[in-house]
Amino acid sequence: METSIEDQMRTALPDLTRAERQLATHILRNYPVAALGSITALAKAAEVSTPTVVRLCQKLGFKGYPDYQSALRTEVEAMLVSPLAKHDRWAGGVPDTHILNRFADAVVANLQATLGQIDHAEFDAAAALLADPGRAVFAMGGRITHALADYFVTLMKVVRPDVTLLSGMSNTWPPAMLDMKRGDVLLVFDIRRYENSVLQLVELAVEQGAEVILITDRWVSPASAHARHTLSCHIEAPSAWDSTVSITVLVETLLASVQTLTWDQTEARLKRLEALYDRSRFFRRNR
Repeated sequence: METSIEDQMRTALPDLTRAERQLATHILRNYPVAALGSITALAKAAEVSTPTVVRLCQKLGFKGYPDYQSALRTEVEAMLVSPLAKHDRWAGGVPDTHILNRFADAVVANLQATLGQIDHAEFDAAAALLADPGRAVFAMGGRITHALADYFVTLMKVVRPDVTLLSGMSNTWPPAMLDMKRGDVLLVFDIRRYENSVLQLVELAVEQGAEVILITDRWVSPASAHARHTLSCHIEAPSAWDSTVSITVLVETLLASVQTLTWDQTEARLKRLEALYDRSRFFRRNR
């Protein structure tokens, strides 16, 4: 597979000037959305000049910003493909090794790339929102990622109170939002192909005054325009479907972080839960 524009930018970072590096870092933190607008908007957001944008594009091998942007859009469009097309792309010219090895290599690379690009301050701020006892927490995912939202809620309910899983059915949102207050948190999952229903829910939640934490892929869901914090994961795998391993690790790390921030409360909840399990004889006992 060809080197992506994102990878080219990361490789070029050590050889860039201070202003160019500042621009490249801004693009990478908001990739690819940051570079899909006008050159003026990009320069203003990165706090650099428009000539700096042009110079960076030329150092990456493009004639200028329009050429860079065209290549970026082509790359993004190629990524937003159906499962059948993804399978065809991976099936051609794959290494002559077992699928277990190929898949494991891809997943490990995804995890390393994901952890390497997440801004620690952004992650900590998201965890702090989720740990804030004054904020209720809601979560929702798309067709595939709803299972991740369900997993998050199942465990987060033990860590802290006031955690709700929102259904993917839009007719259930208005009643659920009756309990959504200004400052509450919506954790939402949205990976390619981005779903209109997810974006619609995020827009409604923001209108209610909720703070949105978005977990998405490296091409970034349109819902990021409304998110306070966006955490991007690498998800490509030699399969018709994307891998959610890196997202699962991110979810579990968020849970661990919130647990640490709320340990006094969480410990008491865990003790009460274990007592309830014992009384209900929920688990088999070892003889």
